[in-house]
Amino acid sequence: MTALRATRQDFFWAGVSGLLSVLSFPNVDFFPVAWVFLVPLLLCTRGKTAKDAFLLGVFAGIVAYLGLVYWVVVAVHRYGNIPLPLAIPILILLVLYLSLYWGIFTYFCSYYTERAGCIAMLALSALWVGLEYLRSFFLTGFPWALLGYSQYRNTTFVQAADIVGVYGISFLLVLSNILLFLWLVSWRQGRRRPITATIVTAAILALTFAYGSWKIHSPLTTGEPLKVAVVQGNIEQDVKWDKRFQRETLAIYRTLSLGLREAPPRLIVWPETALPAYFPTRTELDQGVLMIPKELGSYLLFGSLSRKKGQEEGEVYNSAYLIAPSSLILDRYDKLHLVPFGEYIPLSRFFPIFSALVGIGNISSGKAAVIFHLPEGKFGVLICFEVIFPELSRKFIRKGADFMVTITNDAWFGRTSAPYQHLAHATLRCIENRTWLVRAANTGISAFIDPWGRIQKATGLFTREALTEQIGVRRGQMTFYTKHGDLFAIICSLLGTGLIGYSLIRKLKAKS
Repeated sequence: MTALRATRQDFFWAGVSGLLSVLSFPNVDFFPVAWVFLVPLLLCTRGKTAKDAFLLGVFAGIVAYLGLVYWVVVAVHRYGNIPLPLAIPILILLVLYLSLYWGIFTYFCSYYTERAGCIAMLALSALWVGLEYLRSFFLTGFPWALLGYSQYRNTTFVQAADIVGVYGISFLLVLSNILLFLWLVSWRQGRRRPITATIVTAAILALTFAYGSWKIHSPLTTGEPLKVAVVQGNIEQDVKWDKRFQRETLAIYRTLSLGLREAPPRLIVWPETALPAYFPTRTELDQGVLMIPKELGSYLLFGSLSRKKGQEEGEVYNSAYLIAPSSLILDRYDKLHLVPFGEYIPLSRFFPIFSALVGIGNISSGKAAVIFHLPEGKFGVLICFEVIFPELSRKFIRKGADFMVTITNDAWFGRTSAPYQHLAHATLRCIENRTWLVRAANTGISAFIDPWGRIQKATGLFTREALTEQIGVRRGQMTFYTKHGDLFAIICSLLGTGLIGYSLIRKLKAKS
């Protein structure tokens, strides 16, 4: 059969797939459309040349990622202090880069016919996951809005993430999309129905939902409940780094924290860079911070910038400090995975002029995953962007963390969909490792998330408040995912590589 060229109508339907992808994510949150979003794209690429299938996939990806990561302009312009004429090209380049993964997927879809049935369905689903996994580490990694995150409110379905991670959820969604595509093609052309593929998919989905239902109703072994408070200062990004506003910022956090004194929590969590200075500041601000845990008899975790001990200049870190009720500084964690174009400019060491683009100077990466100790248990801290990397959370749990804390300054997202998307990522970290997670965000959304990914309490966006909750402290065994990591994604990557190799060999044979 002669391959067809793509038409305007084909690009329209490819764009529909991209739009449906956007609708499945926060803050629209219409997650059921993720079960069908690929169907228009698969239909319009059917029978096309490999080149046109690639272009249709790229176009669908452009539509999807313009709707999902448009907030990058706000982030790098307001937070990174990059001029708007440069911020827009950064977004365009990022969107084009991300859309290439969709293009690669549809390129190899064009090598399969519907007659391949179940084999094609499994192979192409594995290819999608392999591409998502590659995106998680290639060029420092940007695993934002992986398909599986669209289902964070589909609580029963996502419980399998404690085995297969978020990538396994993506696999099942693509599997279902391809099955629906096969049924539509067989119905429209009077072909044999994909019965085997349907039985396989139905069995996998039934097991997934059954497992999820069982897990939700299975109790976890935990220690004594720990009372934790998150304090959301809602400090505007425009004044956050103004030295004249430092005392007022600290006064806001002090007032909100001391408002908890009638029933003080064991641990108080302030957001990322809640103290907008280099701590210790060697000013009266230090005592302003250190006296709060003493007055409440609580531990205080807060974010600030830092330098190596005794240095006035040199490397800068984005850090989290734990202060004891005695006002003693117990430990410090320096952020490991930094935000490109937000906390550092790539290649700026080789091209120093690039450093001038960064408003607060190039941040240096930390060296180790630090575990903070309380008498009741241990915890790890993820700073902002780090919560989207499954491997980082897993690293802290494997080092002995009994629960997780994430601190962030989502003010730089503004009133976009990004704070909601960011929160959705955090829910999957809880399921993968069966742990509680405490989230403190400067402008919201601060939240408490249980080990089943359910948001138990949450603040509003751009509100000033303190929130308290009793959380559980892990005492059970590690999950399969915590022990073995992204094993499922690696297997899919190998299968996807095999698919690529097979397609290339077939193409070479066709030419000979």
